[in-house]
Amino acid sequence: MDSDRRERSVKSDFYDEAYFLTACEGYEEFASSEGLHLSRRLEQAFAVAAVARGMRVLDIGCGRGEILRHCLSLGAEAYGVDYSSVAARMAAALMEPDSGTRIGLADAKSLPFPGAFFDRVLMFDLVEHLHPWELRRALSEVRRVLRADGRLVIHTAPNVWYDRYAYPVVRGVRTLMGQGSSYPKDPRAITPVNLDVHVNEQSALSLRRVLRRAGFCANVWLDSPPQDRDEGIMFQLARHILFNWPPFRWFFEREVFAVATVDRSP
Repeated sequence: MDSDRRERSVKSDFYDEAYFLTACEGYEEFASSEGLHLSRRLEQAFAVAAVARGMRVLDIGCGRGEILRHCLSLGAEAYGVDYSSVAARMAAALMEPDSGTRIGLADAKSLPFPGAFFDRVLMFDLVEHLHPWELRRALSEVRRVLRADGRLVIHTAPNVWYDRYAYPVVRGVRTLMGQGSSYPKDPRAITPVNLDVHVNEQSALSLRRVLRRAGFCANVWLDSPPQDRDEGIMFQLARHILFNWPPFRWFFEREVFAVATVDRSP
């Protein structure tokens, strides 16, 4: 038994309907389009997955089900699992009755599928909800069910280096500008439920290390949402430097992406 299993899984009770409709990434787009349109973040992650007709795709932590719906629209065979019974119910309700989508209640640490079954496994905004020991087991399961030429695609946010090192600087500047009330001391408190459900936020370096130890070869990179603010030339210049120039971008870019394949080397 892992010694760190003293860290218990996040209670599934936190993932209720209110969470998926008011806090979970993409909820505004889901509410306005019933899953037809994805948020910028989810759309970018889904594009990275390069899902194509005839593929067998597993979405772990499928949430409301909009990613499954987009897999189906591309002609893929879609499977979804979630730890939350609310999510499994919402995802099933989103599907057409004859869609053929398989959706079930399951733990990422014990996937109910045979080995080498999937061409793609998606983990969008899930990693940060799994304690380190849980993530290790989940990745072991992904490695088992992924085909030899398959891909694991991950999106996780925030970049923990942003929260630890860059956010205090941002908060200080915004406080001097009189905007401090919008920047709580703990950045997770911007979305209060994250104080309870974000237990394992990653940097690009830590995610690459976790994937390598789990037996994957991975391409890991950082990105950041568009900063559509008109605050003058000095802020524009600062953002360009902070989001594009190493080493600043390692701390100020907010999202972590990864595409991983099973390492078949001896």
